[in-house]
Amino acid sequence: MFFSQAGARPRMWEASPSEHKKWVEVFKACDEENKGCLSRENFKVAVVMLFGYKPSKIEADAVMSSVDPNTSGILLKEFLDIVRKKKEAQLYRNEIRHIFTAFDRHYRGYLTLEDFKKAFKQVAPKLSERIILEVFRATSILPFGYQLNVGKLSYEMIHVGQALDLDSWPLLP
Repeated sequence: MFFSQAGARPRMWEASPSEHKKWVEVFKACDEENKGCLSRENFKVAVVMLFGYKPSKIEADAVMSSVDPNTSGILLKEFLDIVRKKKEAQLYRNEIRHIFTAFDRHYRGYLTLEDFKKAFKQVAPKLSERIILEVFRATSILPFGYQLNVGKLSYEMIHVGQALDLDSWPLLP
């Protein structure tokens, strides 16, 4: 039992009409030459306007490599899809951070196995202790057996574990 089985994967999120309108306005403002698409640099400006950070070269490369080569940039439809996915991911990270913080009752920045057990007993009282232990171990041990903080599970470890897709990992002994 990992994150997707517990229903913790991001769900499809829809922007409110006002948010959608804002995204379209940002697209139009960044489409300086009114070509109906954003260049790499214009895309970066749009991300700064919407999310408050400049995308890395890797992120910009990934976005630009997914663009139809027959166009000269990112079309509005593609831009809206990219922004929606970024917003979904942002909301999901915030939700996981909020949940983690709620269970970090001692404000230490990590959960011990005992903290983890107490948290699961509150949200899933019928879950066996064996499953809870397996989830804790799988989440606190990265591939190839590398352990970051033995016996401690931080938010960052959960975040890294999700990025590495724990669902594909076998249960650890």
